[in-house]
Amino acid sequence: MITTLLIALVAGIIASVIGGAIGGIIVGGKDLGYEIAGMMGGFYGPVAGIAGVIIGLAVVSII
Repeated sequence: MITTLLIALVAGIIASVIGGAIGGIIVGGKDLGYEIAGMMGGFYGPVAGIAGVIIGLAVVSII
């Protein structure tokens, strides 16, 4: 059970980093440059992603 939760947490963190990078490229790629926008998105994407993953895993473990 704990290994499954850890795998899901790591997968959620990786997905939020990738999603943040893609979102940063889409939103600010032309203005900032695609590299810096992707880097900033990769750093700021997990801010909400990790919290959402932890809350989601807590809800699923309760159910």
